[in-house]
Amino acid sequence: MSNEFALLRTFVAATTEIMHDNLPEPSLLARLRPLLEDLVSQDNWLPDDFSRSHPDHYQQYLLHCDPLERFSVVSFVLGLGQKMPPHDHTTWGLIGILRGVKNFRSYNLIEGQLVAGTIQRLTQGQFTFVSPHVGDIHEVSNALPDRVSISIHVYGANIGAVRRHIYDPFTGERANFVSGYANSVLPNLWNRSEQVVDVMKSERPHKVLH
Repeated sequence: MSNEFALLRTFVAATTEIMHDNLPEPSLLARLRPLLEDLVSQDNWLPDDFSRSHPDHYQQYLLHCDPLERFSVVSFVLGLGQKMPPHDHTTWGLIGILRGVKNFRSYNLIEGQLVAGTIQRLTQGQFTFVSPHVGDIHEVSNALPDRVSISIHVYGANIGAVRRHIYDPFTGERANFVSGYANSVLPNLWNRSEQVVDVMKSERPHKVLH
């Protein structure tokens, strides 16, 4: 069990170190992308509690939040036929597909009107990103009719507590929203006891207390 979150633990530790460098956004995203690529390269670490869909709407599960709220990591789950309407983020975000297929339609806000852009169809291991500097409004939908699709997102804030906006795709009307999280507990990334015990066993006989 201690190795279950090894990939996520590595990602969190490396991202925390990178955040100390206070890099400009393009450099930051360039550094983070290969880390997220490693994280979504294997689909065997996300527990069921953080990958369940809801029959009526998307689920956003918090996997980790930096203590200083400089970044957060979430699993974003879409059930059959589900989508999230056009919305913004107000911070940078890097998104990698862990499971299934998702469509991302970009939008531009031009003189108060929402103008639809291109659609990216992303499969497992592929990426996209958002930012107020390069394009921050998109719509996300599950492209599969028979399976749940899950992506892993890293954002430059505690995204569940950020005041954001949802847009009417026809009128461009903007409404405030705060996404929150579907979970009230976090995965325990830091229980490495079995790993330490394995090392101890290789060193000398010992007694383990439970």
